Amino acid sequence: MSEILVEERPDHVRVIRLNRPDRLNALTHEMVTSIAAAMHVDSHHRAIVIRGNGRAFSAGVDIAGAHERQTADRSNADGIVAQERFAAMIQAIAATPVPVVSAVHGPAAGAGLAINLASDIRIGTTDARFVIGAPNIGLSAGECGISYFLPRLVGLGRAAEIMLTNRHVYAEEARSIGLMTALVGPAELDTALDQLITAITALSPFGQKMTKQVYRMSIDAPSLDHALALENRTQILANATSDAAEARSAFLEKRPARFTGR
Repeated sequence: MSEILVEERPDHVRVIRLNRPDRLNALTHEMVTSIAAAMHVDSHHRAIVIRGNGRAFSAGVDIAGAHERQTADRSNADGIVAQERFAAMIQAIAATPVPVVSAVHGPAAGAGLAINLASDIRIGTTDARFVIGAPNIGLSAGECGISYFLPRLVGLGRAAEIMLTNRHVYAEEARSIGLMTALVGPAELDTALDQLITAITALSPFGQKMTKQVYRMSIDAPSLDHALALENRTQILANATSDAAEARSAFLEKRPARFTGR
């Protein structure tokens, strides 16, 4: 059975399911490579959803496999190649042009947590919990983009406390500090996810892609002037699309817009 399941929905949403439920979806190198590859989308795709099968989102790196690799005859050069494979997955999630939504239940640890942090929206259940985990095996809490994304989501002081204590963050706190964007009961996750995807896909495909591009770039913009210049360019480009003309007509005619992505 495949460790990564990919479903293409009729609404042009790609659903990626981590599928090692017996190992709490612990990530192997092959899974990481598959997830990164699944971030490459066509122009008709509107969003990507990442979720886990079984009792967890993901327990992070497969520790048993990692121990095997550590005890083998492996150089630091081999190790950095393996580490960069995980980093490439995070880069692919952040860089894919469509919104990425993580649907979290149960534990999300290590690289599993990092997948959530790199996603655009994180919706979770009341049994969700997050932990970095790497310090438990003598490593730094900074891996897979955690040191980049976590302070941007929850603030540097809170991120430092979470990283330095390696404590669990449970669902209610995760929502209150911005680590999760929405919190629902386990039985409500599918409905809430569908409502969220419907809201995302109801808007112009080009406009949504530009929105993601703008906030991903503006978060690191060196000044307000840089962010405004990017926004100005984006709005002029979007205004020239057929979808923008359709949206104006729909507004005047008091009807829903019919977007084509052009």
